[in-house]
Amino acid sequence: MPHPKTAIVWFRRDLRLTDNPALAAALARCERVIPVYLQAPEEEQPWQPGGAARWWLHHSLTALAAELEQRGSRLIVAGGASLQTLRRLIQSTGATECHWNRLYEPATVERDTRVKQALREDGLHCESHNASSLFEPWTVKTAAGEPYRVFSPYWRRCMQQLTEQPNPAAAPELAPEVLPRVPAEVDSRTIASLGLLPSIPWDGGLAETWQPGERGALARLDAFLSGPLAGYSEGRERPAEHGTSMLSPHLHWGEIGPRQVLAAVGDSRFDAGAVGPEHFIRELGWREFSIQMLFHFRDTPLVPLDPKFADFPWRTDNADALLLAWQRGRTGIPIVDAGMRQLWHTGWMHNRVRMIVASLLTKNLRLPWQEGARWFWDTLVDADLASNTQGWQWAAGSGADAAPYFRIFNPVLQGERFDKEGDYVRRWCPELAKLPKKIIHQPWMAKSGLLEQVGVRLGRNYPAPVVDLRQTRAEALAAFEQLKQRADAG
Repeated sequence: MPHPKTAIVWFRRDLRLTDNPALAAALARCERVIPVYLQAPEEEQPWQPGGAARWWLHHSLTALAAELEQRGSRLIVAGGASLQTLRRLIQSTGATECHWNRLYEPATVERDTRVKQALREDGLHCESHNASSLFEPWTVKTAAGEPYRVFSPYWRRCMQQLTEQPNPAAAPELAPEVLPRVPAEVDSRTIASLGLLPSIPWDGGLAETWQPGERGALARLDAFLSGPLAGYSEGRERPAEHGTSMLSPHLHWGEIGPRQVLAAVGDSRFDAGAVGPEHFIRELGWREFSIQMLFHFRDTPLVPLDPKFADFPWRTDNADALLLAWQRGRTGIPIVDAGMRQLWHTGWMHNRVRMIVASLLTKNLRLPWQEGARWFWDTLVDADLASNTQGWQWAAGSGADAAPYFRIFNPVLQGERFDKEGDYVRRWCPELAKLPKKIIHQPWMAKSGLLEQVGVRLGRNYPAPVVDLRQTRAEALAAFEQLKQRADAG
């Protein structure tokens, strides 16, 4: 009796069953499907996931394994170099096909290209698919055939393509109700053996905040659609409120895809006055823009896109102490400290506050944006190389569509504007909770006796500002002017 035609589906950051093109293609072509997750840490250098991301991955894999088991399948977990491990699984299962969904980080593209070529030379039908983007990074170009470096014209072109071509969100594939059984003789490691969870339990805040996995992603989307979406254009700017989707980690890990999100938002984005949906769709567009920027400009995680910034005069005096104060949420600038503490506790930070803390680091503290990018990479559950790189280069003024060099956020004014009542600061800096809203964003300006009345002792139970905001703004502007003059002269 002939063996059933068998396909391996290589799960990576597409940890879902709904709208999973690789899984759908394998099921359409083969009677037997082997879902596989590989851990190949040596292939992730220098961007191995940080502790928060590893925590998320453990729980997301656990959720995926449960979904597979409910449908009669199971997740095969293996470790080792990707090609050798896949070849071993192919030999032990008799697989004749291998399917996966594409990722776009430069090192991953190189790895996948090698694997695909080698497996095809071995005689396998090997196919990759698009599960993680609306517009793959080579499909949207300028009239000159170049990648876009400015977001607005890029997104206009994307929206034009949506009207010219079939809507990529028209019909996301439903999750299969039943899956083929994986033979018992196919060995698997346990998810726990991957060592993704912290040895010291610091992850309580993550567990309180998140539900990793496809079900958690769909629940988060439903909550957003029924609540914050309508007022998103304004609500997204207020960190004390639940005004954003908080879908970024679910999108990063592929527990939900952008096609699903776009389809769920639906045609409301074209309704008259539907400003919230339109703004939210643009955020999906920014994610797409970041993917294509990293794909075409592969060195940008470490090197400024604008080459003149390679010579920027970063601070050298007291740099280590200032970086540590920023990382720990001990700068003495309340909105910044609140954001950094939210990041440490939950593995996530409100986007408005991300811009504020990045501006303080790169402009007022004048520390390299790469230090901030690395810290975010280590601490975010949604640590995405494309989005993280794009965000930090934007903040530093060195990237695509970057903030002008003279745009230096005043964290006090930002706090007073977007956290008017001070509730965000009170949530994450409880030592300041009794301060009135008029002074909570700059406690060092409190009248004599007020701090003592509410139990705030600057320099003791809450730090004094590590820098003078006005002075360091002037120093940053001088540094940028020096850089500009050098570039003009060169």
